[in-house]
Amino acid sequence: MCIKSDWGLTTVIAPTAMDVKAFSDPPPVLIPHNYKLEQLGYLETEFEARGQAQSYCAVGERSRDGQLTTALADSAPFTTRLLVRRPMSPADFSGSVVVEWLNVSSGIDASPDWDYLHRHIIRRGDAWVGVSAQRAGIDGGGLAEGIHLKLFNSERYGHLSHPGDAFSFDMFTQVGQALRTGESPLLGDLAANRLLAVGESQSASFLATYVNGVDPLIRVFDGFFLHGRPAVRAEFDGAFGPRVENEQSNAMAHFPEQIRADARVPVLLLSSETDVTALRNAAIQQADSENVRVWELPGAAHADTYLLVASRADGGQLEPVELARMLEPITELVIMTVDKPINSAPHQHYVAQAALEHLDRWAGGGEPPPIAPRLELGDDGITCQRDDLGNARGGIRNPWVDAPIRILSGEGQEGEGFAYLFGVTAPLEPGAISRLYPGGRDDYAAAFTSALDQTIAAGFILEADRDEILAVAAATFDLARAPDTDVN
Repeated sequence: MCIKSDWGLTTVIAPTAMDVKAFSDPPPVLIPHNYKLEQLGYLETEFEARGQAQSYCAVGERSRDGQLTTALADSAPFTTRLLVRRPMSPADFSGSVVVEWLNVSSGIDASPDWDYLHRHIIRRGDAWVGVSAQRAGIDGGGLAEGIHLKLFNSERYGHLSHPGDAFSFDMFTQVGQALRTGESPLLGDLAANRLLAVGESQSASFLATYVNGVDPLIRVFDGFFLHGRPAVRAEFDGAFGPRVENEQSNAMAHFPEQIRADARVPVLLLSSETDVTALRNAAIQQADSENVRVWELPGAAHADTYLLVASRADGGQLEPVELARMLEPITELVIMTVDKPINSAPHQHYVAQAALEHLDRWAGGGEPPPIAPRLELGDDGITCQRDDLGNARGGIRNPWVDAPIRILSGEGQEGEGFAYLFGVTAPLEPGAISRLYPGGRDDYAAAFTSALDQTIAAGFILEADRDEILAVAAATFDLARAPDTDVN
């Protein structure tokens, strides 16, 4: 039931207390990583959080422009879990906390933005908090069945109690409030001065609803990073997903809702080709505004080999050749087999790191991120226009598409279930590499370096990543040129 109130959008709801305590032993490994956090100067602790959560409802119809008035609906108790990674030494702490709405689309409490961003989080000295905000990560029953927490370890997590995704917005808020006040053990002796909420895919849809309808009332977070947001919106009752059966693309375009142009704090959205086309992000027609920036990335897929393979081992200490090998295209995934080699470009990882850097500075009162060109779409509005080689036009120009050795796309994958999210990697036509780079490796390195430096100068990749990117690109050239046998 929606209880209409007299609150205006300038009224702030008082914080709700949440009881937080650490588990008595270290967290078990749900998703393994080959790097050791303690060797990188980080501690990992798992907590349970108990409280009473509110749900929300929209007062009146939700409009396309994201302008919402919300009111409280119901109340329910909850017990969820939080995962915290933070610098061991207070001297190494940046003061910023990245709070991730964990993703449950695969039926597991996953942290895709930690995987994409962890190198820069650790480099900066940020803390990271993963929030089990949605029920599927704890109890199962989401878009896909996976290893939810109670299935993974019923003895440890069997007592967790989630009242449903209608309450996820307030549960996430209460974590932010606990971090903001410092009256919980989450950060130990560290004091947060900036909270950045992040979420990928389904989590980005929930955060979009949060930005439009909850943040104006709560005012806890200093900025939002919405990564890979589909057009389908998250409802205040917790519903999420296509509204039309057997119409994958069109279903995602139902009820697209923009981030409100008057967003209270900075919001940065990063979308791959897959997000703009297959997940119909283009249907949202989101404009840049004073506090909103939209970045669209050609040559990128919703998920790629960096996320699925390389991120598991990449603690910042891999040799470039080893990292390049981990980035190679594959068809055998942990969760399925796909028909074509999946997207193998690493630039979503590097551009996401730049996005975090910009967002932190912006949220602290600094300059906003650069405005980016949008991907160029065909007349159907749901496929990318492509150059003569097959790479997408428009968007954030980068060396993986402007100095190509492969065709990299977020479209074209075939197979069942989530296969369409992984994009493709395809070889250029025979002889294309030698025509593009007649001097072989040296010509390729020069073209790639020039394109990379332009992307860095435009603000979409960090200078700190330049040397590694160039070394990985050189190693990838050697791996990719095998079909092009006339290359020097």
